[in-house]
Amino acid sequence: MSSTSAYLPHDLDNALLVGRVWRPTPEGDGPCVVVVRGGMVFDISQVAPTTADLFEYDDLLDVVRHTPGEPLGTAEALLEHSLAGDRPEDRPSLLAPCDLQAIKACGVTFAVSLLERVIEEQAGGDPAKAQDVRAEITKLIGADLSKIKPGSAAAIKLKEELQRRGAWSQYMEVGIGPDAEVFSKSQPMSAVGFGADIGLHPASAWNNPEPEIVLAVNSLGDVVGATLGNDVNLRDIEGRSALLLGKCKDNNGSCAIGPFIRLFDETFTLDSVRATSVSLRVEGADDDFLLEGVSHMREISRDPLDLVSQAWGRHHQYPDGFMLFLGTMFSPIKDRDTPGGGFTHHLGDRVTISAPPLGAIVNTVRLCTEIEPWTFGVRALYANLADRGLF
Repeated sequence: MSSTSAYLPHDLDNALLVGRVWRPTPEGDGPCVVVVRGGMVFDISQVAPTTADLFEYDDLLDVVRHTPGEPLGTAEALLEHSLAGDRPEDRPSLLAPCDLQAIKACGVTFAVSLLERVIEEQAGGDPAKAQDVRAEITKLIGADLSKIKPGSAAAIKLKEELQRRGAWSQYMEVGIGPDAEVFSKSQPMSAVGFGADIGLHPASAWNNPEPEIVLAVNSLGDVVGATLGNDVNLRDIEGRSALLLGKCKDNNGSCAIGPFIRLFDETFTLDSVRATSVSLRVEGADDDFLLEGVSHMREISRDPLDLVSQAWGRHHQYPDGFMLFLGTMFSPIKDRDTPGGGFTHHLGDRVTISAPPLGAIVNTVRLCTEIEPWTFGVRALYANLADRGLF
């Protein structure tokens, strides 16, 4: 993508977008809630100091459409200011569009990713063994599980057969069983946004991006909009043991969300999410490597609202709302360094995740130990808002 306009929704004039920026103001620098209307950015922090607060409005669409706000220029210029290495201190730059919300994620919601999780487990986190294990697993259970409805009679029958053959896996349980895998991906305030560096744990030698649709849900369990995310994954660490999921998933810079949350309205609905496609592009900085792929949300094994209901309900509430990663079908297997070695990141990789109605999020791969540490948490947020008279 050569123009920043390509990072915005294809129908920008119709899109109702909400985001957050780090902005210098006379009262002091700090995060501000912004809306994008007709391609122009407006600061509405005076009516909603956080996006978690904004999403609680009963008349959310009216607030976002009609609150005057302070003009901050074009969305395209904001994206230009936000690209890594080009963040002028005297201009606003994008943050992740969520703040106080919990950040949750769903695993193995696509048949392809289900197979790859089983392969990781069987290979014990060793990428050199993955190719042989992939061939054995595919021969045993087939490559297409997309027609199996989780929790159905057919799924139960398949489970019994795989157990009989000694091939059942904990990943199969959440992939085709009645209960989805929903885990805590990251902490409130820890996600990075458009243009930021993303972090890999230095202990990992086999890892990949996970491009996903992310839903924004308020405290009542209402899905108010959607955005894009990178649920950065360490395949070798999770492959050694699923109990290492926390070490694998929650590190400095390991969660990217953005560029904006597109609110549901007359032109963009949950059906739009169900029908969209998500593209991935990885460009190597040191080896001219290029990886591209597309996944289609119509192939997801569990409906997005089913995943929301498994995360939120009488069994679990989120008083500040939550962000929900819907899962990915991407587990790249294209060889990069050695024949049969599959894909893993190199430092400096540029990762672009895009979908026509949502735009694109772009990040650069670094080590989580070498990127800017996460120091601005919830306490810092409230102190900052109070100092600027917003709280």
